[in-house]
Amino acid sequence: MVSPNIISELRAQLGKDNVLTSPEELIVYSYDASAAAPKGRPDVVITPSTRDQVACIVKLCAKYNVPIYPRGSGTNLSGGTIPLKGGIVMSTLNMNKIIDLDYENLTATLQPGVIIQTLNDAVAAAGLIYPPDPGTVSTATMGGAVAECAGGLRGLKYGVTKHYVMGLEVVLANGEVIRVGGKTVKNVTGYDLTQLFTGSEGTLGIITEIIVKLIPAPEHHISMMAAFNDLDRAARTISDIIKNRVIPATLEIMDNTTIRTVEEFKKVGLPVEAEAVLLIEVDGIKEVVEREARVVMDICRANEVDKITVAKDDQERFRLWEARRAALPALSRVKPTTILEDATVPRSRIPDMIRAIRKIAEKYDLVIGTFGHAGDGNLHPTIVTDASDKEEMARVERAVNEIFEAALGLGGTLSGEHGIGTAKAKFLEKEFGSEGLAVMKRIKDALDPNGILNPGKIFVSLGESKNADD
Repeated sequence: MVSPNIISELRAQLGKDNVLTSPEELIVYSYDASAAAPKGRPDVVITPSTRDQVACIVKLCAKYNVPIYPRGSGTNLSGGTIPLKGGIVMSTLNMNKIIDLDYENLTATLQPGVIIQTLNDAVAAAGLIYPPDPGTVSTATMGGAVAECAGGLRGLKYGVTKHYVMGLEVVLANGEVIRVGGKTVKNVTGYDLTQLFTGSEGTLGIITEIIVKLIPAPEHHISMMAAFNDLDRAARTISDIIKNRVIPATLEIMDNTTIRTVEEFKKVGLPVEAEAVLLIEVDGIKEVVEREARVVMDICRANEVDKITVAKDDQERFRLWEARRAALPALSRVKPTTILEDATVPRSRIPDMIRAIRKIAEKYDLVIGTFGHAGDGNLHPTIVTDASDKEEMARVERAVNEIFEAALGLGGTLSGEHGIGTAKAKFLEKEFGSEGLAVMKRIKDALDPNGILNPGKIFVSLGESKNADD
């Protein structure tokens, strides 16, 4: 337990309203959006507002060897914010200021608690966007997105979070503050520490300020839905689009299980008989967009598309993307527990991966809907289950293990955008080898020798601290 003396120090630094200790308040921070992750209740939750407060609290934790867990909105899907060892959860939601919008340099400087959609709303009037758009774009924080290196629907054309982070301010495990990167477009001075902290899942430092680049918003877009009664034809279409030098802003796939579930939920007119649907959007200069849309439709027809629909206006476009964003909430209605995984394979192996997922679902008698970012091979097999059914959950665990094994066997990776957290740590050595894993462990040891930053994540046996008792 965190001692009363430490709690008194926290209140002295932050004010009593920013130090939460009631059982009801602590339960709220005992889980995140990952249903399958283990639960862990913190001893105390704090809500700092400034970098100096964060640094002061981290020094206190270092002094007493108290675990500290950075947390944004808790929308992550890997168990990355769960306080497995008690200690302190540090919520950054009060650090929600946009510090600077520099339109000359096309950058934004902001605190980690800023919601991604809030940033986009702020820059829209200037004709700019911040492209990464995870499914929880309206609730996820920038700090959490940087820590997890979040992706989203526009990842194929525009990339993921790490492609837009230019600089960071980070509080290290000893309470010292460093600044890395900056507003310069070119910066190859020394090691790329900005990229090191991006995607580190709160295990190397606590992010207190972020500089990101902005880009001009596309002036025109065309959205379309292509339905296929054969999975191979859908997969060939994905590859052919890319081979023909068309890079859509978004190229998504939903399998039949997902299609039927979404249609029952949203009633948006999805073809429930289709084996797969592709949701495609091209954007940019109007003349180029119109040409690329024609190329995409020609490719779909060449691959014997069963039905293709083009959105006639913004309302129809919204309904198409509403259907895709409804995939997870729709599946979550089927049973009490929804386990959303994140397996990425080369684009050409998407049919193999979907078939592998189907076989796994049949083998373990589970309902698994698969959807995801087809253009970059990032699939989200989603298991609907009931956590109170212990026998079924045992089958779920075996199924998840086989899904990751299948992804690695097809030349893929454990995570395209959700991170490692607690769920995938045991697979890291299979992807990186013992030597690669050892390098990452040495970096963790060097920056957090006592293991107080988000213990139990990525390296489950590395430097897990005990709670202070004095």
